[in-house]
Amino acid sequence: MIKIIKNISLLYGNNLRFIEHGFVQINDQGIIMDAGSMDTYSNNLPQNNLHIFDGEGFIVIPGFINAHTHIADSIGKDIYINSEFEERIHPIYGIKQKILKNSKQEHLKYFIRNSAISMLKKGIVAFADFREGGVEGIKLLLNSLSDLPIKSVILGRLEYYFDLKEYQTKKIRLDNKKNLNDQKIPSDLLSSVRNVLELGNGLGISGTNENTNLALKQYRYVFDQFNKHKFLKNKYMQKKIIAIHAAESKKTVAFSKKYTGKTEVERSIIFLKPNLFIHMTHATLNDLVLASKNNIGIVICPRSNGMLGNGIPDIPSMLKLGCKIAIGTDNIMVNSPDLLREVDYIWKVSRSQQTKYSVQNDMRELLKMITVNPGDLFNLNSGAIVKGKFADLLFIDKFHLELQPIHNIYASLIHRLTYDAIKAVMINGKFVNVD
Repeated sequence: MIKIIKNISLLYGNNLRFIEHGFVQINDQGIIMDAGSMDTYSNNLPQNNLHIFDGEGFIVIPGFINAHTHIADSIGKDIYINSEFEERIHPIYGIKQKILKNSKQEHLKYFIRNSAISMLKKGIVAFADFREGGVEGIKLLLNSLSDLPIKSVILGRLEYYFDLKEYQTKKIRLDNKKNLNDQKIPSDLLSSVRNVLELGNGLGISGTNENTNLALKQYRYVFDQFNKHKFLKNKYMQKKIIAIHAAESKKTVAFSKKYTGKTEVERSIIFLKPNLFIHMTHATLNDLVLASKNNIGIVICPRSNGMLGNGIPDIPSMLKLGCKIAIGTDNIMVNSPDLLREVDYIWKVSRSQQTKYSVQNDMRELLKMITVNPGDLFNLNSGAIVKGKFADLLFIDKFHLELQPIHNIYASLIHRLTYDAIKAVMINGKFVNVD
């Protein structure tokens, strides 16, 4: 059955061009067959295989994509709310790790599902998760989402770290001859990395400061070998990716420079060659130049960074350098998975900074950061209303009292759209129940 939704307003294409009177045509596999202005609409289709909807009064936009979460953390919402950054979320000794290790699986599953449903209600059709717990952690997430329509990109990890506290105590530089840089991940554990890649969508590595240079090289080697023997033999297999936290706080940046002589970004590019950097809150200008030159995407998490006292990333410089940016909501224990709050927050913070090249100058770019850009960065075939992509769409009441009158569609969506104005969510061409 082919669906045609006509007489709608829509944000069309990879540049989210606003079309006042348009249509979307969707096949029975949930793929967009055609879309655009009603002027180009054609009735040359078999009438016995059509389901035509009149979408008068609706704005149709791509569904939102949350580019970075730690969804299992939702079991610990607002615990230790006033504690320090690393005390809360450090992968070795943070309170987060203690909570996850000591929580029952059924409790984690319950709150993972709650957060996924919450995202659906907020117009989020897909999310990318840094999944702790190795293979079992990935299985837990898959099991938790098994009967929900939301899409997930699962970036797993090996729970094996090199303790920075030990480096600090012994005052050992990683570039010394008798250093810890020669330490590597035990070979018997590397099979777990392969299993993570087999079951998930790639690797989500905590950070360079928890890894020696050799360990980062090992991750890259296993990743390349996996793609060589698995991915290339199956052209339909989704491309795997590597993402890593980088330059999240002043403390992590200072530590990297002191003990390695390089920034986290520099070490990542030399030894890991990731596809994505997460945070980049305190990335240097040179870091951003390197990311741009190496075509490495950047996922920013501004509200989480603000909540943790880490500041705001230099988005204007990222945009000027041509970096592809997506937005994530990060740890649910410190931040709600709400992308409309993120873009509203960024827009207003940018305006308060009054920079010459500011996000406020192109609000369309902000919307691309939660639709088009993450769709591309995570190989989702989603995030834009164009022929060949999945019909992952939001239907917004054009006449909702919070939106009317609409003078600037992008401004209205960024800081006036409320969730009760989203009247329907479509994933893979099917309307989904989010109640």
